[in-house]
Amino acid sequence: MIIQNGLVFEESGSFVKRDLYIDADHKIAAAAPEDEHERIDAEGLYVLPGLVDVHIHGAVGSDFCDGSKEGLCSIAAYLKANGITSFCPTSMTLPLEELKQIFSSILQVPAERNYASVAGIHMEGPFIAPAKKGAQKASHIIAPNVDAFHALQASCDNRIRLITLAPEEEGSMEFIRAVHEEVSISLGHSQADYETASQAYAAGANHVTHLYNAMMPLHHRDPGIIGAAADAPHVFAEIICDGIHIHPSAIRAAFRLFGAERMVLISDAMRATGMEDGCYDLGGQEVIKNGNRATLADGTLAGSVTNLFSCMKNAVSFGIPLYDAVRAATLNPARSIGAHTIGSLAVGKEADVLLVDKELNLVRVL
Repeated sequence: MIIQNGLVFEESGSFVKRDLYIDADHKIAAAAPEDEHERIDAEGLYVLPGLVDVHIHGAVGSDFCDGSKEGLCSIAAYLKANGITSFCPTSMTLPLEELKQIFSSILQVPAERNYASVAGIHMEGPFIAPAKKGAQKASHIIAPNVDAFHALQASCDNRIRLITLAPEEEGSMEFIRAVHEEVSISLGHSQADYETASQAYAAGANHVTHLYNAMMPLHHRDPGIIGAAADAPHVFAEIICDGIHIHPSAIRAAFRLFGAERMVLISDAMRATGMEDGCYDLGGQEVIKNGNRATLADGTLAGSVTNLFSCMKNAVSFGIPLYDAVRAATLNPARSIGAHTIGSLAVGKEADVLLVDKELNLVRVL
């Protein structure tokens, strides 16, 4: 396949008008394949990598924590139709035996063209701080445990890519040192101070979960996780760009503070995404969807009800340059979890390709 005349996203930091080649194995090729039989004219369109959402709980009435193959396939189909071609289904704080069953469900999702690919699991809890649990259930929170992590890895054929934990909790530093070479570790749902967070990043953590949310704010005398993450150049910062969780000014400030090369857009979407207003479940708790806002009964924000493509468009509308917004939804999230075959249109990578018009409307998913 040849995609002709489009403005192609380049890792070098620009869009270049050129042809994009895809070989018979569905990889990005350096030259036109000899047996090429399909050409697509992308004149006037952006040619983007498929988006990568490393933090999403559910959509269209299903949640990863349902542990259902059918539900996970429904989520994957919804994401693919909306330009998100790879994702990390994200768990809630639940009992370990329940999590084992949930995690094993990803092995049942077939690799089909109609589905987004499962890039790995994001384990958001149960290693978090009760004081910053957000929409998580406090009764299931436990201290970080290496044996428990390895048991969960075994249940899903070592597909856990990202773990959120609170570094101030007992055993966290030892856990980070023990497993950081086999999984990305994110600080979040935490009230850690700057010193504790800095120690965690020095020990091997490399990510921050939904920046600003469920953590101490950036204070000039105690900058907390936000300041520690900004000072650690290897750390990626994920951020919910739904227009509800974070003010546009704070989005712009984060891109300036971290630099566009370290920002990761996420949806943090829940099962009400793509559904009508009403009551839904999130980790055993009732959530009320009202328009583009989802809350617990006490008003606590409970994940988003948007998708990553919309978050990318929001970022641009908030003043983030187009290239930076695309990078934060593709290349950066892939790099943040060590997924080196997705996230860009470099030669040899998976040919997950989006055609998008100048108004950022999705035209086609390849």
